[in-house]
Amino acid sequence: MSNLERNMSLTAEEPAKLSLTQRIASSIGLIGLFLLALTLTNLSFPNKTLFLSLSLGLITVGTIIFANDLYLGKPAGVKNDGVWFKSLSARGFWAWIIGISLTLFYIVLYWYPQYLGLNAKGANTGIISFFDPLSQFINGNPASQWFVYGTLYTVAILIFGYKFILKYRQNRYEVIRTFSVMFFQLGFAFLIPEILIRLNQPYYNPANIWPLNYDLFTDYKINTFLSAGNLGVIMLVFSIISVFIITPILTYKYGKRWYCSWVCGCGGLAETAGDPFRQLSNKSQYAWKIERWVIHSVLVFVTVMTIAVVYSFLGDSTSDFWLTRDVFLWGSAGFLTLLFAVILIFKHKELAKDAKYGAIGYLVIILAIICINYFSGNGNIFFFAGYKLREWYGFLIGAVFSGVIGVGFYPIFGSRVWCRYGCPMAAILGMQQRLFSKFRITTNGGQCISCGNCSTYCEMGIDVRAYAQKGENIVRSSCVGCGICSAVCPRGVLKLENGDLDGRINSEEVLLGNDVDLMDLVNQKSK
Repeated sequence: MSNLERNMSLTAEEPAKLSLTQRIASSIGLIGLFLLALTLTNLSFPNKTLFLSLSLGLITVGTIIFANDLYLGKPAGVKNDGVWFKSLSARGFWAWIIGISLTLFYIVLYWYPQYLGLNAKGANTGIISFFDPLSQFINGNPASQWFVYGTLYTVAILIFGYKFILKYRQNRYEVIRTFSVMFFQLGFAFLIPEILIRLNQPYYNPANIWPLNYDLFTDYKINTFLSAGNLGVIMLVFSIISVFIITPILTYKYGKRWYCSWVCGCGGLAETAGDPFRQLSNKSQYAWKIERWVIHSVLVFVTVMTIAVVYSFLGDSTSDFWLTRDVFLWGSAGFLTLLFAVILIFKHKELAKDAKYGAIGYLVIILAIICINYFSGNGNIFFFAGYKLREWYGFLIGAVFSGVIGVGFYPIFGSRVWCRYGCPMAAILGMQQRLFSKFRITTNGGQCISCGNCSTYCEMGIDVRAYAQKGENIVRSSCVGCGICSAVCPRGVLKLENGDLDGRINSEEVLLGNDVDLMDLVNQKSK
């Protein structure tokens, strides 16, 4: 007789305890973690290659066995799995333990790498030396704290990506999307940059686009590209093309999902390792209002910082290079003014009142600072040297926000804290998606049973059910198009689509069951 659990209710009975197989798998994985932890005591293994392979292998095998037993024994389809009854996924004891541990790890990684064994004047020790054989094999150099982090980050996306694929194996979109983030993390974010170092080329991740790659246009980075010959110039040109051509075109066609859910490593970790915590995202309007102001303030910060950094790199004489400080400065001011003017003139209907005021306010502040500094003769744009702004941004946003808070707070605030509140790339893509993209999530209000699965599992804090109940298209700048809302809907109410811009935002005329003149809709489509 089958023992399959078919109850999809969020308020079902307490989830079953770990099976014998899952306990064995957990023990295997914990042994691998224990070997890694031993290296923090400066314990020296006789054969680092063997024990490193054993450690990462045990973690991988344990996760695979656990995932197989957890999901292959259940029918494919919608699963709630009692997420609000588990300590790990409901902000319980183990959630806080993991959250605190991750936070401490990031603090040590960014600011105290010596405690991980990094030694700038001699041979590495601790966990960093444990990864020396792998680092020597890939890039030809001893490991650094960033190589260790990159390896663990990649392993996490791969093994938890496998678990994610099993969980959502009934949904082709989720399977392909997860394979995509696994591919880009392993190939583009990890192997390609390390292999380039082995070939004495600049460290370069082609999937890391400005402004997420906030130091891309700093003086030392540009000099590195230019000194690397043709390949370095190609890297620099491709980076510029990615910002101004590739990104807008792909976002217009597919929405921000092409990057945030298919390519980005931050999103890749959130979707795979962070999947058990997606229901923890705050769905309140208050959180949404904070999100809008914070993420766009970060975007303004990185824009200001980039202008200041590039300005300090350029010269004043056209005999050296046509792009002088003045040309760049006023060109940037003109570009921003033109961009905001186009949005306010042609897309004012899609903007809320506070969005209009916020856009105008940010633009006025930036232009005022440019004028004050220029006409006062202050050589430091925005009153501070460019490198100082970059240091502040790197500390506050690049380290504290994206690392310590962005990942360390997964078990407490959900897996997309960084993507919702801090990522400037998400802010840019979000504006493009809201105003200029063909992407939307369509809803069939007549089929919605208000189960709430879609809202519960939206990691970006969108109350999807509110849209579904009205039959209103979901067109939100924060939506990353992960498709989980559609995957967990038991009625097929939600569908990710790319279509015409006309009628894309249908907040005034929503589709409620049979309250629609079908012939009128057909005639509208035929025009």
